[in-house]
Amino acid sequence: MDTIDYEIIKHLQLNAKTPIKELASYVHLSAPAVAERVKKLEEQNVIEGYHAKVNLKSLNRSIVALILFKTSDCKNLSQFCHSHPNVLECYRVAGEISYIVKVATASIETLEEFIDEAMSYGTPSTNIVLSGYESNPLLPIETEV
Repeated sequence: MDTIDYEIIKHLQLNAKTPIKELASYVHLSAPAVAERVKKLEEQNVIEGYHAKVNLKSLNRSIVALILFKTSDCKNLSQFCHSHPNVLECYRVAGEISYIVKVATASIETLEEFIDEAMSYGTPSTNIVLSGYESNPLLPIETEV
């Protein structure tokens, strides 16, 4: 990867829908050259995908919780979380707990249902998110190689 690739990534992080022609003007290359670079970045899995940022409340998922699990059944807890539609994120971590699971659901009742189902895989400690801010989802890209 070179400086131009890093610039392309930086712009795509800001707006994944940036047209190739516009990207080309930012990096001072032709549109076909930039399209080829983007294709290569995708093939190399540097760019893993393009995503829409969705408002959870508008999808009736206003209850967000971080659930910490102590478990010795990591494989099954992981499989359960990856298959559950309310799980947004699931991290295996080192330390006193084994997993941190971020859940978005419609109500306290559906959160309780999730916890009840998950208890067969470990001991949960639930923290309901009251407020917060979204961290910067952009990876700082150094353009100097």
